[in-house]
Amino acid sequence: MAKYIFVTGGVLSSLGKGIAASAIGALLEARGLRVTIQKLDPYINVDPGTLSPFQHGEVFVTDDGAETDLDLGHYERFTSTRMSQKNNFTTGRIYYNVLLKERRGDYLGETVQVVPHITDEIKSAIKAAADDFDVVIVEIGGTIGDIESLPFLEAIRQFRYDVGRDNVMYVHLTLVPYISTAGELKSKPTQHSVRELRAIGIQPDVLICRTDRALSQSVKKKIALHCNLDIDAVIAAVDVSSIYEVPIVLNEEGIDSLVVKKLSLETEEPDLSTWANVIRKIKEPKDTVSITIVGKYVGLKDSYKSLMEALIHGGIANNVKVDIQWVDAEDIEKSGAERFFDESDGILVPGGFGERGIEGKIDTVRYARVKKIPFLGICLGMQCAVIEYARNVCNMEGANSTEFQKNTPYPVIYLIEEWYDFRNQTVQRRDLNSDKGGTMRLGAYPCVLSQDSHAFRAYGSKEIYERHRHRYEFNNQYMETLQEKGLRISGMSPDRQLVEIVEIVDHPWFFGCQFHPEFKSRPLEPHPVFRTFVAAALGEKKLLFQNPVIEKVEVINE
Repeated sequence: MAKYIFVTGGVLSSLGKGIAASAIGALLEARGLRVTIQKLDPYINVDPGTLSPFQHGEVFVTDDGAETDLDLGHYERFTSTRMSQKNNFTTGRIYYNVLLKERRGDYLGETVQVVPHITDEIKSAIKAAADDFDVVIVEIGGTIGDIESLPFLEAIRQFRYDVGRDNVMYVHLTLVPYISTAGELKSKPTQHSVRELRAIGIQPDVLICRTDRALSQSVKKKIALHCNLDIDAVIAAVDVSSIYEVPIVLNEEGIDSLVVKKLSLETEEPDLSTWANVIRKIKEPKDTVSITIVGKYVGLKDSYKSLMEALIHGGIANNVKVDIQWVDAEDIEKSGAERFFDESDGILVPGGFGERGIEGKIDTVRYARVKKIPFLGICLGMQCAVIEYARNVCNMEGANSTEFQKNTPYPVIYLIEEWYDFRNQTVQRRDLNSDKGGTMRLGAYPCVLSQDSHAFRAYGSKEIYERHRHRYEFNNQYMETLQEKGLRISGMSPDRQLVEIVEIVDHPWFFGCQFHPEFKSRPLEPHPVFRTFVAAALGEKKLLFQNPVIEKVEVINE
């Protein structure tokens, strides 16, 4: 029977519940246990797929096509488990399921209520995630005291009675702030947060206290006394320079020992040598490379959370630090690309939706192509690369995507209305009138690589599976013309209907992919695309360093 750990948060949001849950998962995996992690979000959207990145950060996509909260990206980066539809439920999805059952008559005339119907649906979702895992870690979104979270909290309160006290553990994450004027750490916010949690019937078994400095034994003792805990159940989570240090920090505080003792789990001692090696490479890089990201949502970096982490992983693979520079695509539209990339060893144009900033992204692609700077275009970035090449190399004046210009004379990117879903063995159909939510090409699809390509050299494999999230595709009507002018189609679907990867033949490293490789990158297993992209950027830096004056003059005057 699976054991369950419920992670809640108090005092304020953004304390790092997702990182804490992920780190606990990593520690339990290091002890030889099979672990999965689930996120229960209190907002009413069925999923985050229709939310603005400014509102909610990135949408993480799983192999089976679920559009999920970004914390699922952390879960996958810290553990070996691959997330699925079962690992993220929102209030909207729970109520949607209950209402469908009510319409079908499943409740046999009962009055449908929050208790027991909504709470039972939540508990069913939690149990469905268990499968063959030893431990299920469930993160409750939001903050204790939020109205939206109450049904989830009531459900996990009941859960202990359903599966037995020895099979459930409650972990509560709070803040212990340092007040500089008083010169001391304050435990009162934590006390109030725990009091709020206990008022609804949940006594935490462990407190993880976020703080910017070490907690003295006297502070821990005070917190333990007022929160009805043993002192060793008060865990200090001191701020660290890298999130990948968190498993080691929590292990030193003894949290994994508390978990296995509380849940009566028999495990080996954890081997954290791989995590220690990751931290060593992050803290002791042999070099630095500068990567410029030209995006539409740079005002909120969480919009590119997986992308940032994947670049860090690429740095780990090459023993370098990746210095990320951010440029708003609209600024390039106003001022031109030339002024923004003097110090760039590599340029990356990520995914996105909508027309805003598109011409700035296209100008960025032109700059990277002409100056022969290593370039990575992801999803919309790949589409911008195709548009730029059509316009400026193939003389297709006005070439565009029908997403931005319906009547473009050269629709090199167009709305895909029908495609074969290799995962479900079905033909999928969409049009402009389809619902926005959950209707894109989503999840993992196969891609066949050409051997003479950057793609094949990176992956070392003929066929790959990568995750997608988009509606518009490369228009095969223009494939022959683009290829004749030097655009290399190096990755396609097995039926050769969907273009997945484009490269430029006479460029040192130019790579555009329709999928999102960042979703599958991990610190312990950096993604091949980011490993080779960072390596290419490092090569560009070394080339300039060997002959800085001549090379720089040539680039400026080209």
